Amino acid sequence: MSQAATAPQGEKLVYTGRAHTQGGRDHGIARSDDGQLEVKFSPPGSGRPGTNPEQMLAAGWSACFEGALDIVARKRRVTLASDPTIDAEVDLNHGGDGFFLRARLNVSLPGVERDVAQALVEEAHQICPYSKALSKSIDVTVSLV
Repeated sequence: MSQAATAPQGEKLVYTGRAHTQGGRDHGIARSDDGQLEVKFSPPGSGRPGTNPEQMLAAGWSACFEGALDIVARKRRVTLASDPTIDAEVDLNHGGDGFFLRARLNVSLPGVERDVAQALVEEAHQICPYSKALSKSIDVTVSLV
């Protein structure tokens, strides 16, 4: 079992997501401790039922980024005419140092002036926890489309 997470002095722990995985990326299954998530894994392009970690990362990052956009828009008092759409792409690559990831977000903010939308996207990228974590470890591109 996992130990309870604690936040460093001056920080507040907001949430801890927990999942148990058995069988790995090629034939495994992952379940959240609250029963809300259960996914089967299969290799990309195998045709077998299931998803892969790259798709899971793309889904999590894009959902988190949309939340960051909402926070930034409210802070700047910008009304979003409709929900933003975000296309996330996570590449699994292989090179001289082994496997590595690259990732891209393509963000659409219909009804928002381009310069305002660009500022929202840039600020959201600075506050999104996924963006912060990924930008420190892999090649990341975030674009307004």
